Amino acid sequence: MSSVVMPSLPAGRVLPVVQAPDPVLATPGMAVDPTAPEVIAMAADLLATQAVSPGCVGLAAQQVGVAWRMFSVDVTGHPKTRTCHGEFVLCNAVVESATRKDRGREGCMSVPDFTGDVARARRLVVRGQLPGTGEWVTIETDAFEAVALQHEIDHTDGMIFLDRVAGPHAVHPRRTYL
Repeated sequence: MSSVVMPSLPAGRVLPVVQAPDPVLATPGMAVDPTAPEVIAMAADLLATQAVSPGCVGLAAQQVGVAWRMFSVDVTGHPKTRTCHGEFVLCNAVVESATRKDRGREGCMSVPDFTGDVARARRLVVRGQLPGTGEWVTIETDAFEAVALQHEIDHTDGMIFLDRVAGPHAVHPRRTYL
């Protein structure tokens, strides 16, 4: 498994996570300049917030109240992970190709009480820019990491997973495990 080589970032702040129906979650993000100081700071904040959030494998700027096209992902150690690129942040990410759709259960920190069955591609190629350098990177992935990337890109498009479920029968109360 390879990892994305992230430029070093300043220490980030832990930010509060907004919850549905906050309107920022339905706001498509604007493209960002990945070399701008405020974007670099947001990248560090996303990683810091994700790091203190148990079970969190990704976090988009919309989830901390900012309608930008950027998100963090780290599926390291998750039991459903097959391919893992480590901890990274992408700006202005787009899906270049997606294949082999399958339905799976998803949850979200911004929708804490529910999970839902969502059809997502299980093989994915995503292109985005690294904060700090602005370097364009291409990530080829599959399985759980592919799902996490699509979930976060949806956030940058102003969507949450509930926008992708087939109907009320595909929404479930979140289980709490002790």
